[in-house]
Amino acid sequence: MQPFFEDYLLNLQELHKDIIDSLQGLPLGALEWSPTADMNSIDVLVVHSIGAQRFLIGEVVAGEPLTRDRDAEFKVRGLDAEALTMRLNQSFEYIRSVLDRLTVEELATPRDFRGRETSVGWILDHALKHTATHMGHIQLMRQVWELYGQAKS
Repeated sequence: MQPFFEDYLLNLQELHKDIIDSLQGLPLGALEWSPTADMNSIDVLVVHSIGAQRFLIGEVVAGEPLTRDRDAEFKVRGLDAEALTMRLNQSFEYIRSVLDRLTVEELATPRDFRGRETSVGWILDHALKHTATHMGHIQLMRQVWELYGQAKS
């Protein structure tokens, strides 16, 4: 694997570790909890992040047809920290396998993303940015649950 992609994986691995750290010690009720009906729970945020990673890197970058049901990502329930961690690890290994096949020269290769032309490099950056955004949401949701949700559980 080329050094750029090794560095990319290190960044993704750090984000996944931060997510996994945020899951530790939380009961199922905390993972499914949200303070209001229009806010996503931790389990939804994790599953959606994984779905977006696989869509962006697997489908858009690698051109591999995936069967993503984005709507279902926002309805998920019943996944404990162990199951969510397993899914994160599986996603990471899948992304590793895709990046292992890419070259730095391919970063400039055009891709269609939501009807506009972008590059493989842009898509990869977008996937990291998206994951980082939701990692922050997950950390905040844990803090809010510890302050308010725990008392109601």
